[in-house]
Amino acid sequence: MAAIENGIYDARKQLGLPQSIILGIQHVFAMFGATVLVPLLTGLNVSVTLFCAGIATLWFHFITKGKVPVFLGSSFAFLGAFASIANGDPELLPYATGGIMCAGLVYVVLAALIYALGAKRVMTLFPPVVTGPIIVLIGLILAPSALNNCLSGSLANPGQPRWIISVIAILVIIICNIFGKGMVKILPILISIIVSYLVAFALGWTKPLSFSGIVALPPFHMPKFEAGAIVTCVVVALAAIIEHVGDVAAIGATCGKNFIKDPGLTRTLLGDGIGTSIAGFLGGPANTTYSENTGVVALTGVYDPFVLRVAAVVAIILSVIPAVDGFINTIPDEVIGGISFVLYGMISAIGLRTLVEHKVDFANQRNVIIAAIIMVSGLAFNSSPAQFQFGEVTLSFGGLACAAVLGIILNAILPGKDYEFED
Repeated sequence: MAAIENGIYDARKQLGLPQSIILGIQHVFAMFGATVLVPLLTGLNVSVTLFCAGIATLWFHFITKGKVPVFLGSSFAFLGAFASIANGDPELLPYATGGIMCAGLVYVVLAALIYALGAKRVMTLFPPVVTGPIIVLIGLILAPSALNNCLSGSLANPGQPRWIISVIAILVIIICNIFGKGMVKILPILISIIVSYLVAFALGWTKPLSFSGIVALPPFHMPKFEAGAIVTCVVVALAAIIEHVGDVAAIGATCGKNFIKDPGLTRTLLGDGIGTSIAGFLGGPANTTYSENTGVVALTGVYDPFVLRVAAVVAIILSVIPAVDGFINTIPDEVIGGISFVLYGMISAIGLRTLVEHKVDFANQRNVIIAAIIMVSGLAFNSSPAQFQFGEVTLSFGGLACAAVLGIILNAILPGKDYEFED
C-alpha cells in the first residue's frame, strides 16, 4: 500500500507539539465511553481499567516499533466470559481476571506459531464459520443482563418509571449513529451517557457521589486461577484474535500501509496479548484494538502513532484521580442498561457481519451443522454449565467455552472446508 498523500504521518513536525497533544486528548474522548463501560458492566474498577488501557497501549507501541496508530481499550468480547465466571459476584472477579491473564498468553502462543509456520497455516484453524457464531453468542448471552439493568430502578422504586432513562439512552445512540455527522457519529456512546445522565440527574435518579483524596494509585488486585474460568477466557480469545487481525488490516487500509507485513502480525499479536495479560494481572479487563480510535484516525487524517501514545498517557493520569472513578460510579443502572441493550445487540450483529463479509456458504451443510451446534450448545450450557469431576476437583465450563471447543473440533474433523485465510 502507498502512504496517503494528504495524511499527517508526523504530527509534531507538521502540526506542532501542542496540536499533537490536543489530538491525543480527542482520542481519549473517543475511547472513554466504551472503555469505562466494561468495568461498569462487570464490576471491575474504572481507575484500574483506565490504567491498564494506557499501559497496554504504550506496550503495544513499544513492541510494534511505534508504527501502528492504535489504542488498546477494554474488550467487549469477554463480557460473556465475565458473566459466566463471576455472575455479578465481586468475590469471583479475581478468577475472571486470572482467566483474562491466561487468555493474553493465547495471543503469545499464536504469535509464536505464526512466526514459525506462517499466518495462513495457523489462522485457517479458526474460520469465520466458527468465530462468527461465537461472537453472535456473546451478545445473546448478555441480553438478559441489559434488560435487568433497564428495569432494576423501576422495580426497586415502584411508581418511578426509571426505565425512561434507558429509552432515552437507546434513542440518543440511534440518533447519533443514523443522523450524526463528524465526531457526533463517532462518539454515540459517550454522548448517550452524557444526555441520559443529565436527565437522570434532573429527576434525582443518579447515585450518590463518593470519593476520597486528590491523587491515589488505582486499587489493583491479584488474579486467581480456576480451570473452568481459564478455558472460558481462552476460547473467547480465539474469536478476539480474529477481530484483532481484522482491526490491524482496517487501520492499515486507513493509513495506506500494510501493518500485517510491517511490523507484522507476530508483533501486533504480542502487543495485544501481553497487554491483555498485564491487565489481567493488575485486575483489569482484556484489551483490544479500538475501532472508535480508528474512526478518529480516518476522520482527522492524522496517522501519527505518537498521538495515540499521548492518549495512553492521559488515560494513566486520569486513572490516579479518584474523582474520575467516583463520578463514573454515580451513573444510574438504567443508563448502563440502555447503552448495553444496544451494544449487546451490536455485538451479535458483528458476528452476523463476520459471516456475511467472509461469504460463509450456508448452502454447504457442513457450515450449517457447525453454526447450529455452536449456537445451541452455547445457549444450553450457559444455563446449565457442563461439569466434570476429577477426584476432588470439579471443572465447570459455561456456554461460550463449550460452544467454542465444539465448533473448533467440528471444523477440524468435518470434510468439505471452503474457507482459506488470506495473508
